[in-house]
Amino acid sequence: MKNLFKVSLVSAACTALLAGCNLDINVNDNDDEHQAKAIDVTILHMNDHHSHIAADSFDFDVSTLSLSAKAENDAAINEVEVSYGGFPMLVSLFEQQAANSKNVLKLHSGDAITGTLYYSLYKGEADAAMMNQVCFDAFALGNHEFDDGDAGLASFLDELSSGGCDTSVLAANVVPADDSAIKDGYIQPYTIVEKEGEKIGIVGIDIAGKTKNSSQPDDGTLFLDETTTAQQYIDELTDMGVNKIILLTHYQYQNDLAMVANLEGVDVVVGGDSHSLLGDASFSDLGFNPVGPYPTQVTDKMGNQVCVVQAWEYAHIMGKLEVSFDKEGHVVSCQGEPLLPVSDQFAYEFSDSETRVLSDQDKMLVSQALTQHSEVVVTEADAATNALLASYDQQVNELTQFVIGTVATDLCLDRFPGQARSTLCDASATYEFGSDISNLVAKAFMTVTPTADIGIQNAGGVRVDVAAGDFTIADAYTLLPFSNTLVTLEMTGQQIVDVLEDALANTLDNAGSTGSYPYAAGLRFNVDASAAKGSRVSNVEVNPRVAGSWNAIDLSATYTVVTNDFIASGQDGYATFGTVFNAGDYVDTYTEYAQGLIDYVEMLSENNMALDKLPIEEYSTQNYIGRDACNHSSDTNCAGF
Repeated sequence: MKNLFKVSLVSAACTALLAGCNLDINVNDNDDEHQAKAIDVTILHMNDHHSHIAADSFDFDVSTLSLSAKAENDAAINEVEVSYGGFPMLVSLFEQQAANSKNVLKLHSGDAITGTLYYSLYKGEADAAMMNQVCFDAFALGNHEFDDGDAGLASFLDELSSGGCDTSVLAANVVPADDSAIKDGYIQPYTIVEKEGEKIGIVGIDIAGKTKNSSQPDDGTLFLDETTTAQQYIDELTDMGVNKIILLTHYQYQNDLAMVANLEGVDVVVGGDSHSLLGDASFSDLGFNPVGPYPTQVTDKMGNQVCVVQAWEYAHIMGKLEVSFDKEGHVVSCQGEPLLPVSDQFAYEFSDSETRVLSDQDKMLVSQALTQHSEVVVTEADAATNALLASYDQQVNELTQFVIGTVATDLCLDRFPGQARSTLCDASATYEFGSDISNLVAKAFMTVTPTADIGIQNAGGVRVDVAAGDFTIADAYTLLPFSNTLVTLEMTGQQIVDVLEDALANTLDNAGSTGSYPYAAGLRFNVDASAAKGSRVSNVEVNPRVAGSWNAIDLSATYTVVTNDFIASGQDGYATFGTVFNAGDYVDTYTEYAQGLIDYVEMLSENNMALDKLPIEEYSTQNYIGRDACNHSSDTNCAGF
C-alpha cells in the first residue's frame, strides 16, 4: 500500500485526460520537491514505568570474583546489591545513546502513572517532570492513564505539556466524550516526524477492553477496535505519502504480534502493557526472565518485515532499536537490545545490622563482570534529574502524613478468630469472626477493582491494627507494606473453594504460616479446623460486589477474583491460585495493594463516610471451629487455631 494515493491520483488523471495512457511511474521519485531515499532510524523507548521513578536493586552473584571485601568473621562475600534503572540513570542513558545515534526517536508506550507513593502523593506531577527530563517525541496512552478518570488524565497531561518538550500524546482509538476533560487538544491519533527529509508516521493505540473494564474512563469516552483503527490510520498516512510507519501501542506483546499479521503497511511496533522483557540469555543470567527476542521480527499480511519491541517495566531498562528503511519505506533490517543502566556503587551485607560499600578495586571487578553482558551499562545518574527526584523525596515524609479519611472505631487485627494478636483490642473483639481490618482490606480491593466479583486477602499481608481517628497515606503503607500488586483471576466456584482449603492446609498440615488464613469480600464461609484436609470449609456463599443477596456458591460458575500477586502466584500455600496464575488466566492491574486501600478510603471520604467495621453478615468467616473442635460461636473458652 506504500504511496497508493499518489498512484491512484495519476491513474485517475490518465483515465480522465489521456483515455488510458501507459502508466510507468516510480512513486517514490515523482515528487519534484523531495527524492525519497533510504534512511536509518534509532528508536529509544520505554513503557509501563508506573510511577517507579527511583532506582531499584537486584542481587548479583560475586562468589567467583575473589573480592577483597569480607563479611563479619572474615566470611566471603557471595553477592552484592546492584542499583539499576530509575530516571536519573535513564536520563543519562537516553542522552548518551541519542548523542551517538542517527535520526533518534524517543518514545514511551504508556502506563506512565499509578503504582507507587509518587503517584499517590503527586498525582502525576513527579512522573511528568521525570518524563520531561527525557523529552519524548511521542507518548501513547495506556489503560492506567485513565485510573482517575478523564479529568485526572487531563491534569497529568497538563503537567507533561508544561515542561516545554512538545511531546505528542497519541491515542488513535480513544474517542473522548463530548464533556470529557481531554476532548479538546489533548490527544491526537498520530504524529509525523521528519528525519533527513523523510517523514515517519507514529500512530498511538491503547488497549480497549482492559481500559474500559479495569480503569475509570468517563462513561461517554469510547475505545475503538485496535486493529481496525490501526489500519485506518496506516492507510491515512500512506495516502499522505508517508511510507515509514510506527505503531506506538499499549496493547501487550502477544496482541501486537497477532495484530501485525492482520495489518498492511506497518513497519515497527513499539509496545507496552504486558511488561514484557525481550532479550537473550544475558537477562536470564542476571536472574530476570525474557519472554522473547529483541527485536521480535514478524511479517504483516503482505509478507513485509515488521519489527516488534517492548522494554519491560518500572523504568528498569531503555530499549534501543536501530531500523534501516529502503527508499520505498520497507524495513531492510532491524537490530538492537534493551540497555540496563547500573550504578558503579555496590553494597554488601557485612553483618545482620550493617551494610557496607565495596572498595574501588572490588567495584571494578564487579563492573567488569556485569558489563560482560552487552546489555548492562554502568551509568552515572544525571545530576539535574537526581536533584529533581530528591526534591520530591524531601516532601514525602510531610506528604505521607496527609489525611485521606477518618476511622470511626478501632479496627482490630488478628490472623484467625481467637488468636489474640491485636495490640489495640481485647481478645474478645476478634474471637468469633476474626480480623476487622483484614476483611476491610479485601472489601477495598474488590470495590476499587471494577471487574471483580470477590476479593481475597491473606491474613499475613495485613500488618497492624488501625486506631480510630485520622487515616493518612503513611497509615496505608504501614498497614500494607509489601510491593504487591492487585491481580484478577477468572475462577470457577469449585476453584474458589479449593483456594480456601489450600490456605487452611498450609498452616494445619504443612506447618506453614498462620498468615495464610483467608479473608474475603463478597464471599463468606464456615471453617472447621478440626476436620480433615479438604473438608474444612463449608456453607460457602457469594454476593458479588456485595451488591445483592447471599447465595450458595455455584461450583460450576465462573467468578472474577481480585487478590494480591503474592498469593495469586501460589505463594503462602495458595496452590490453586498458582495453577490458574501460571496458566496465564489472570490480569495484573499493576496497582499496588496499598494504593487500592488508599483509593477506597478516599472514595469513602468523598461520600462523607468513615472507614468502619463491616456488618457482621459481610465478615468472611461466619462460623469458626478450632483445631480442638471448640466452636467460637457457642463457647467462650476455646484454645485457639
